[in-house]
Amino acid sequence: MESTQHREPWNKGKLVGQKPPLKPKDVWAIRFQLQSAHQVRDLAMFNLAI
Repeated sequence: MESTQHREPWNKGKLVGQKPPLKPKDVWAIRFQLQSAHQVRDLAMFNLAI
């Protein structure tokens, strides 16, 4: 049973590799969004990752 279907990679044409670090302004914006949405668990996980 041969599969002759050609599939493109999911990341073809996308930027791959290391991304630039978050700026302090971006970190505080993410924290504010999580706090205002009352997403305590996500906020804790974000703070732990930082």
